Amino acid sequence: MTVIDKINEINDIIKGIFEFTQSNDKIKSDFDEYLATMGAKNIPLNHIEKVFLPYIFERNIDGKSILEMFKEQKGSNEEILDSFIKSISSVFEIKRILKNGFELYNMVNEKTYTVLSLTKMSNFRGVYAGQFIVARIFEFRGDFYVIEISNVLSHSQKTDAMRFAVMKLIQNPRLLYWENPEKEKEIQSTVSEMYDKFIKAFGKNTILTTNKHADEIIGAFNDGEEIDLTGKESNLTNPKFYHIKELDNNYNNFLENSLGGFSSHYETYDVGVIFDKETGLYAVPFYETFTRIFEDAESVENAKECIEYFLTNDSVPKNILDQVHSKYDNFMEVINKFLETNYSYDELLKKYKSDYLNNKIYSSATVLYCSEAFSDVFDVISAPKEEQKPAIKQKVGRNEPCPCGSGKKYKNCCMRTEE
Repeated sequence: MTVIDKINEINDIIKGIFEFTQSNDKIKSDFDEYLATMGAKNIPLNHIEKVFLPYIFERNIDGKSILEMFKEQKGSNEEILDSFIKSISSVFEIKRILKNGFELYNMVNEKTYTVLSLTKMSNFRGVYAGQFIVARIFEFRGDFYVIEISNVLSHSQKTDAMRFAVMKLIQNPRLLYWENPEKEKEIQSTVSEMYDKFIKAFGKNTILTTNKHADEIIGAFNDGEEIDLTGKESNLTNPKFYHIKELDNNYNNFLENSLGGFSSHYETYDVGVIFDKETGLYAVPFYETFTRIFEDAESVENAKECIEYFLTNDSVPKNILDQVHSKYDNFMEVINKFLETNYSYDELLKKYKSDYLNNKIYSSATVLYCSEAFSDVFDVISAPKEEQKPAIKQKVGRNEPCPCGSGKKYKNCCMRTEE
């Protein structure tokens, strides 16, 4: 099969998926709602692809993606659909513009890809080498294709591109080692080395502390300094779960929040500093509060909300639930009572932590530690700002040439605007 044949086959599938979204009543209703939310309810048909592609890759209905629903109902071209499902959205630096595609450096997983375009290259006028793009790529039968470009940044916006890259890693740590086994080996080695170091420093894999001390403990551990935990471990007397606004990270504040750390938060709350032998270091807000629910649920204020937070928050991995589940025999009994369900532990994980069942996901802290993009952007953000030196006004005689370079005398040029 030639490249042209493969591109035609891929485009036919995309067309079929669009027709499916319009013919399936449940998806059509959801898509219309999505368009309204995006402010694109009356978008012209020839522009709908810009909204349609993000929709099919990112939207879920009843726990299933649009692509999975299409695959189940149509049952054809599964190879292409599986390639779509495994696609990744990342931040790339354009190294070269090719006749039928691009050479792209993935700023997230630190690899370079030659990708083919599914449309004519003339559609990318104004896109040049040295710029940065937020794009989705996938692999099909040995070739990589770019299926969507959602944003283009100029070469002068490298810091913004790095921030995008780090945000991608925060949202999906797997992207660092996607298609990059060498990077995964580096992460595995880092986890193994740091785990031994953690156990040697503390004699255990879990420290119960507060947000006021968590940064100090983690920082000293990273720097290899001796750590005295006296007075730094938590003394939780009134366990309570509540919303912490500083934990609501977004693109604009997540690096600044990282620099400020837990200790900069206004409220005081418990934090579990936990090192998992397989996946790395975690700092889990309200970890001790969560465990107290299985000791004395009535003593924990907002216990149900705390359980829901641990189940639905993507930053709380399966490994943390495993640790608590193995410690408390009544784990599922308490969970089911609050949720009014009858799940087994496996069913609970399939519903709330399915991503962790299907993939090896290392902790965000460990992944960022191994990321060049995070290291670079952290250096930029944390570097001391240079003081602005006051401008020194040049003294110019009335009849001397004007310093603006106009060729006129100063009195007949800029001096007039200053008077």
